[in-house]
Order: sequence, then C-alpha cells, then structure tokens
Amino acid sequence: MKRSAPGAALRRLVDGLRQAGIRSEEVLAAIGRVPRHEFVPEPIRFRAYEDVRLPIGLGQTISQPWTVARMCELAGDIDGRRVLEIGTGSGYHAAVLAELGAIVFSLERHGALAAAAARTLRRLGYLQVSVKQFDGTYGWAAEAPYAAIIATAAGPAIPGTLVRQLAEGGRLVLPVAEERAQRLVRVTRLSDGGVEREDCGPASFVPLIGRFGYRRRGEGNCSGRNEPL
Repeated sequence: MKRSAPGAALRRLVDGLRQAGIRSEEVLAAIGRVPRHEFVPEPIRFRAYEDVRLPIGLGQTISQPWTVARMCELAGDIDGRRVLEIGTGSGYHAAVLAELGAIVFSLERHGALAAAAARTLRRLGYLQVSVKQFDGTYGWAAEAPYAAIIATAAGPAIPGTLVRQLAEGGRLVLPVAEERAQRLVRVTRLSDGGVEREDCGPASFVPLIGRFGYRRRGEGNCSGRNEPL
C-alpha cells in the first residue's frame, strides 16, 4: 500500500528519525506514508507527529515513532511475508508493517482496543492486517510460521511459544525486563533449530501481560510454564 504524506509535520518526523539513526530508507518511507494522527485520540492529535509515545487509554500507549522504526529495522525484509504483532494497541505499528509489505496478524488482549484498531485499519485501507483479541503470549499458531514476530510489551523472559512460531531465519523482536531494566532483544531462529540472541539496546515498554508473561501489571514472576531461552 502506497500513500501520500499528510503534511510537513510528518516529513519533519521522518527527517528527525533519519537524524536519530534510523538507516533503512524503506522503513522511513513506510513511516512517512502512515497518517499517525488517525491512531491518536482526538484530544492529543496535535502531538501526533512528535517523536514520543502517547496514551491511548486502558493504560496503553501508541509507541514512539523511533521505537517503531527501530523494531521494523530489526525485523528485516518482511515484504510479502507473514508477521505476527503482539500488542495491537492503536494499530499504528501494524500499519507501518503493512506499508512495508507484510501480511500482518496482530493480537491485543484488550477487546476495546482491538475493535477500535481494527476499525481504524479497515477505514484506512489496511486490509492485509488481521486483528484478534487474545492473549498474545500464546502467539497465533494457526497462521505460523512467521518471518518476524514483534512484541510491543516487555516480559520477564523470551516466550518459547513465540520462538517456535518463527520460520527458519525468522526474527523475534521484543523488549525483555532484566534486573529492573528493559533491553530490546532480537532472537533469530537458526537452520539447526537453535537460536541466536542479540542485545539491541535499552527499551521502555508497558508490561507484557499473559499466560507466558506477567500475571498482572508490574508483577515480577512468570505465570505458567514460560520455557524461557
């Protein structure tokens, strides 16, 4: 899907992301085609093209554009391939993934957010994005394997449930909470069945709530059998 940039504010945002170290011109072009204001609540739409995360209700946020761009860079080439998103939120990140050519499957635990995001994405023509209300820590096994899985919330460990849904060479990009700090991690599934883990720097996300994440917001122990890496 190709769109025209909605205005100078979006162009300034893209230029700022480039100056802040985003190198992929494909990702920058995708960011530049998504009307972010459509995913931001009306009272704060005047801030839609600032490089900040913003509240969208229910204790959730729309991610900072730099963070979205960085995670998309780490996902690699996803054009024409299946991508799983954990945490739909407003639907903004899913829209950027769709602009990169991905076939997106997105899970959101809050029913109200899932429904609102699905309506916005349909209205804007992102028909290759499927949204479902579900515990994202289980993944979406029926649509696996995925070229990339992106989690927009931080868990206490890397869920094996998600790693097993990666295609060979697929990448899982997610924040992990370790020793009171979060780190952005990329896990690549290797041809021999093993994985390669890379630390991609500091992160700041809401907690990943679910069977294989936290039981409740801020709780330090995994619920269920997480099978962490």
